[in-house]
Order: sequence, then C-alpha cells, then structure tokens
Amino acid sequence: MPRAFEYFVAIDWSGAQGASHKAIAMAVAHARGGAPVLVERERGWSREEVIAVLRDTLPANSLVGLDLGIGFPHADCGAYFPDWNESPPDAPSLWSLVDANCADDPHLAATSFVDHPQASRHFRRHGGREGATFGGGQGRFRVAEEEQRKLGCKPYSNFNLVGAAQVGKSSLTGMRMLHALRGDISVWPVDPLPRTGPVIVEIYTTIAALAAGRSASRAKMRSYEELNDALAVLGSAPVVAKGPVDDHSTDALLTAAWLRKVAGDASLWSPAAMTSEIARTEGWTFGVS
Repeated sequence: MPRAFEYFVAIDWSGAQGASHKAIAMAVAHARGGAPVLVERERGWSREEVIAVLRDTLPANSLVGLDLGIGFPHADCGAYFPDWNESPPDAPSLWSLVDANCADDPHLAATSFVDHPQASRHFRRHGGREGATFGGGQGRFRVAEEEQRKLGCKPYSNFNLVGAAQVGKSSLTGMRMLHALRGDISVWPVDPLPRTGPVIVEIYTTIAALAAGRSASRAKMRSYEELNDALAVLGSAPVVAKGPVDDHSTDALLTAAWLRKVAGDASLWSPAAMTSEIARTEGWTFGVS
C-alpha cells in the first residue's frame, strides 16, 4: 500500500522569462479535509522562491505535484538526444546537463540549452526552426504521454517550445529546479517512493479536471463557481470566493484536492506500462495508471 501523506501541494509551473511569474501558482490541501488554499505572493512567485519553500519549509509528510515534464522521450529512440555523445543515461543526469549548460542564465531560465548546437537539433523553436530530430508532426512523446492520450488528454511533446503548448520551456526550467533539489527531496518514480520525507511527482492538471467531470477541451476554469463545481465532484469543500479567477490558480487548487483524493490508490504508484527503465529515464505522470 502507498504511504499516507498529510499535505498535498500542487504547483502550476511556468517556463517564461523573468524574475517573478503570475503564471506560477501553488495550492495546498490537507488530509483532514477542507477547501484547498492558495499560497500567494503579491508580485508572483519566482522559481527560486519555490525552490526555497520545497527545500526549507515543506512539511516532511508532503506530496508535491509539479505541472511539468520531469524527463524527455527516451524509450522511442533509446536516448534523449540520439547521435549526441553527451546524451545522458538517466533523468538526474539530464537535469544536471541542463543546469550545467544554463549556469549563466538568470532565474533558472534555460535559453542556453535550447541554443546549444547539439541540443537545439531536438526542439521545435520560434521562427519556424525545427530541429532535424524533433520528429515532425507533434514531435516525440514519452510513454506516459502516450498513455495520457488513452485517458482523453491532449499532451504536447516536451521538445515543443512554440505556442500556448510550449511545455518544453516549463520542463527545462523545472529540470533546473529538480537538479537544485537533488538529495533533498525524492522525485517519484525516478526515485523509489520513500517511507518518510516529502515526495515530488509530475502532474498534468487536465487529469485532475477529467476526474472532476470536465473534458480535456474544458479543463481550464476561470471562475470560482466553475472551480467549486469541480471540487464538489472530488468531494472537496468549496473555496469561499466568487467571480473570475485566473486558470493557473484554479489548476493548482483543483489538482491539490485531486492529489488528496487519489494519492491512496495503489494502482497509480504501479502503472502497468511503466518499466524500471522508463521510470529512471522518462519518469511518469502521476494519475496515469
């Protein structure tokens, strides 16, 4: 059986340039129940502040969901970056490679990595620049993303850096954060689920929305009324607020409540399609069984 957690934290992440970001939202739900709560910063969160919270103030019995990709596709080609002799063997080595190449990029940005002469061959970038090994079409996918499609989700490749679905930027800046936290917090399933201490998992907020009765095309909620209807489906108390709200906040609030509801489901910690090789290289999206 999976371990019991007391706090459930969901973080809607951002790969945007700059020091602080209104698009980063953090919410917490408690195991005893009640409504999920936003943890706010007036000017918006910086990525460094999120690291400080996770490393220095996070209660030990916390499950943290990060809305970003913790790995790149690997199983399809047997490597993250085929034909590059520095292609790393596993996810922690990938995080280290990204961080080392971006050491001079401020605020955990990752511009230097996507501009790297070898790495850039694998990304779809602005200005119609598509790397030779991006894969065409929607690009390369991890096994977890192929499984997401079976749930009705519409994932994008972590090698995509263009448009509203530029999940690659969130993933790359997130990898720098994961590297900074290495040794302090376990990241499942790259690391085995520990008996004690906080745990990070990858989340995809659309999965929480689907569980709350919404469709993939209606996953984004922009009012407290919509949010509270979805929370009710999950058996959560409502947030005491009315009117419009940004979808980053609603994503975090709903997903914190969803993590609380499903974290005890043993099948989510042992996905049928997740091999040990996939776990250590590509990682997995929690909620995909």
